[in-house]
Amino acid sequence: MVASVVVEGGFIYEEEIHLTVFKTSVFFAGDGFTVHDCKGELLLRVDSYGTDKGEVVLMNASGRCLLTVRRKRPSLHHRWEGYLGERTEGQKPIFSVRRSSIIGRSDVTVEVFGDPPEEYQIEGSFAQRCCTIFNADKESVAEITRKVDASVHVVLGNDVFSLCLKPGFDGAFAMALVLVLDQIDGVDYVRDAVEEEPTTEDLNM
Repeated sequence: MVASVVVEGGFIYEEEIHLTVFKTSVFFAGDGFTVHDCKGELLLRVDSYGTDKGEVVLMNASGRCLLTVRRKRPSLHHRWEGYLGERTEGQKPIFSVRRSSIIGRSDVTVEVFGDPPEEYQIEGSFAQRCCTIFNADKESVAEITRKVDASVHVVLGNDVFSLCLKPGFDGAFAMALVLVLDQIDGVDYVRDAVEEEPTTEDLNM
């Protein structure tokens, strides 16, 4: 498999690899992440989304910006765009992510602006930490799964999960997609909370 998006060559592996992702807050979307290899070494991090909730910066272990993901406004489909390094005014994105539908929970489409252009699909539930990234040939290139503590055979909470990379797929690009999924999940959480808020009629029943 040949990587179509190469954010950082050091995150492309010849064999399948399972990374561990830690979310720094289980209560709010976007507070931060750290990504570790099988030896526990820090590979990638997102300290915080800062004051601009529409922009996310993915860094390597030393804090160098690898990629910026920015929400495109206005956008009915929660469209996000990815830029190499720190985004600058007038810079063109290298990929775009959007929900396949604005009605209900749905799969996600990833468009890569390469030559030739490519498309990926993300299917499953990120909220449940169970989804797969497929290429145009419907081949799995990465998976997000629940993390299991093998020592006690216990499935860990949503703040710790696994990111499985197939050979040749860029881990930094995969993690950028995780950041978008986390933001979409946060939008769904807020929307559901509003929809479930009791009305005056409900309270009077």
